[in-house]
Amino acid sequence: MKKYICLFASLLVGGNLAFGQANILPAKAQSKPITIANATIHLGNGQVINKGYISFASGKITAVAEGNAPVNAQAELIDATGKHVYPGFIAPVNNIGLTEIAAGAKSTDDATEIGEVNPHIRSIIAYNTDSKVIPTVRSNGILMSQPTPDGGLVTGQSSVVVLDGWNWEDAAYKKDIAIHMNWPAINNFGGFGGFGATPVTDQKEANQKILANLDKYFTEAQAYAQLSKPAEVNARFEAMKGLFNGSKKLFVNVDESRGIVQAVNFGKKFGIRVVIVGGEEAVQVSELLRDNQVPVILIETQTLPGKTEDDVYLPYKRPKLLHDAGVLVGLTGVGYWRQRNLPFEAGTAAAYGLGKEQAVALISLNNAKILGIDQTTGSLETGKDATLFISGGDALDMLGNKVETAFIRGKKINLDNLHKQLYERYNEKYQLKN
Repeated sequence: MKKYICLFASLLVGGNLAFGQANILPAKAQSKPITIANATIHLGNGQVINKGYISFASGKITAVAEGNAPVNAQAELIDATGKHVYPGFIAPVNNIGLTEIAAGAKSTDDATEIGEVNPHIRSIIAYNTDSKVIPTVRSNGILMSQPTPDGGLVTGQSSVVVLDGWNWEDAAYKKDIAIHMNWPAINNFGGFGGFGATPVTDQKEANQKILANLDKYFTEAQAYAQLSKPAEVNARFEAMKGLFNGSKKLFVNVDESRGIVQAVNFGKKFGIRVVIVGGEEAVQVSELLRDNQVPVILIETQTLPGKTEDDVYLPYKRPKLLHDAGVLVGLTGVGYWRQRNLPFEAGTAAAYGLGKEQAVALISLNNAKILGIDQTTGSLETGKDATLFISGGDALDMLGNKVETAFIRGKKINLDNLHKQLYERYNEKYQLKN
């Protein structure tokens, strides 16, 4: 059913590409100081200022405090009385800018590379800043993203981008931060190229053969990383050097508890920093994750549990359960266009015990920490990037989310999008008719 819904939505977008968005240009650099006053400010670190101001200049936050804003004749003043200010939400592990139409238009889908082991593939160079999807996501407060390759065992490298720019070079925020892989599931019969087992009756035996080949490959890559001048350059092993020197993380897509344990131990063996993506059964091994400081990026909350015997509300509660267990937990949505629902996915976690400000942190500072960009973004603090937005109400609520103004590194973003244009088009049509 989800497949057909995605297809229908994709066709709607694809069928209306001709209407343009040509007027939506990348923003210009901040030219003068800006102060947002009289706002409820959600800092992103679990704290909130009920009435305060935030000032920024040259793309950086210069002040954020409670009370009345100091007078500055040189600054543009935005009165946000009754409104809310949030750090720009961050959507990790997605296909924004890599996929335009998911089904039936392969030329618009550049998220998957041929082959099974591709650590050298860089998703950033395929990132399309002209995607019609980007403005629709941005309009709900999502201002940063991690376009991620799909397919195979080791899928490639990801980077962090801001959702504004003329090209991928403009949008790149932090390049090649992680290598992604799909952990072999216990029911995987097929082989991963030369890395998988041939089909066998015993699933566990097949799984063990895949893991053995994976272990061998990483052992060779680690040995290669220790060579100062290898006799022959191996592009795949070159890309993996960052895993062993700590400059890159290994993002592992895995849901079952058995696979999570295997992935954590795998990372310990090679001295690799692991991030669990998905983690449907992460709560079952939360102590292991906490003790090894392995973060988890959950994929959506508004879904059904993976097993029929599970609590039907478990996906809603999972962020709180992991948070209470001491695990650093972030959140992402599904695919690419559905990332626009990310604030509401976090809102569901808030409704089921996590708390409103912790839910904001889930998609701002927590995600920034996992991506390794928290020193410069993810929360509203002096010295950090002025990547933030003003909402007319609660941004985690569908009824309250009304993004009126947004800034990326101090640049004021055009919040128009194709959906808004179509609304205006047909609203005008039927107003005239009636």
